[in-house]
Amino acid sequence: MDLILTGVIVALALVAIVAFKLIWRVAEPNEAIIISGLGARGRETLGFKIVTGKGALVVPGFQTARRISLDSRVSPLEVNCVTKQGIPVHVRGVVIYKVGDDFASVANAARRFLDQQKTVDDKTHQLFSGHLRSIIGNLTVEDLIINRDALTNEIRTSSSDEMSKLGLIVDSLQIQEIEDATGYIVNLGRPHAAAVSALARTAEAQRDQEANSAEQEAQIKKSAAIREARIQQAGYQAEMDRAAAKAKQAGPLAEATARQEVVVQQTTAAELEAVLAEKRLEGEVRRPADARAYEQVTIAEAERRAAVARAQAEAEGIRLLGEAEAEATRLRGMAEADAARAKGLAQADAIKARADALASNQEAVVAQQLAERWPEVVEAGAKAFGNVEHMVVLNGAQGVEEMLAKALTLGGAGLGLARTLLNRPASEAPIAAAPAPTPNGANSEVVRESPESRE
Repeated sequence: MDLILTGVIVALALVAIVAFKLIWRVAEPNEAIIISGLGARGRETLGFKIVTGKGALVVPGFQTARRISLDSRVSPLEVNCVTKQGIPVHVRGVVIYKVGDDFASVANAARRFLDQQKTVDDKTHQLFSGHLRSIIGNLTVEDLIINRDALTNEIRTSSSDEMSKLGLIVDSLQIQEIEDATGYIVNLGRPHAAAVSALARTAEAQRDQEANSAEQEAQIKKSAAIREARIQQAGYQAEMDRAAAKAKQAGPLAEATARQEVVVQQTTAAELEAVLAEKRLEGEVRRPADARAYEQVTIAEAERRAAVARAQAEAEGIRLLGEAEAEATRLRGMAEADAARAKGLAQADAIKARADALASNQEAVVAQQLAERWPEVVEAGAKAFGNVEHMVVLNGAQGVEEMLAKALTLGGAGLGLARTLLNRPASEAPIAAAPAPTPNGANSEVVRESPESRE
């Protein structure tokens, strides 16, 4: 069932395509389609439709479509005319025309010869023949020959109205040839031809005469040259003969003169050879030697200048080094002096500060000084036991503790002594140091024994 339906659809499509091709008409670029019949109304309101450059639908049986060509056409012109002078002439030309591209021209051409397109050339020939005869009848043969462009323009102007009514336009109109059976045109050219021929013969005669004159002058010059050459040859021969006679008469004198001339020539040749030898010596020996000497002198001078420059550079380097060392020494001395000055100022400031401190708080200064040197004080107190070889402690461990405490209290006694010295004027006698008391009244004895007593 599906296959049958598909076949029916394909058949209907083919029928539709064939039917469309039968009713659709397409105008080529060089033609126009004239559609007439039922519903064939164009924008021109002509009673038929003109289609150019596109397609149109034509209903068979109700409408008719015919084509009219827009191609160029060529129509030859051969007309026998009589000029204003009554001279019969035969004019041959050609006219190129076509149907106009606008709708009015196509409509006019379609109305007049849609079915008679083959007869357009005859009608055009008759139209231009009539205009050509009427125009030539008002012109002379000379006008036809001299100004053919005016003739063609006048023909196109006079026939333009009628051509437009036929829907035709002229692309080109040319008058190719004008002939006459009476020989009028030939006779018109004879005077000019005769004048030209006469001028040609005159010119030819003048050229022949000029050529003859030139040939004669050339011959005369040639003869004169030959004569001059012969005269000169005769003069040369006479001089040679006279020279030979003189030589023959001179005899021995001439030979002596000749020998003398030979000697002179040999002397001159020897002098030239000497000059050449000197020049050769100059070029091969002296100048190379001078060049080598100049080279050695130049090299020595360059080496001397280089040595002087090196010595100057070394002296300058030594001088700059000495100046640098002196400057460095000066800077070190200044730095050391500044350091010593700063150190002295710092010591002076320290002494001044210590004096100020002593003046304001003597006990604190003394205590600070003793505290700073306390290890030395303790070491000095401990030296008292340094020479003891054998020590007997009577009260045991307590006695040892009391001795150590007594040694450590030496610092306190020193502190009191320093304070007394600071408060006492300098003129008074020194105060003897009191013996250190025994702490807590403990009885302790240190006995130094020698090795003999131990025995």
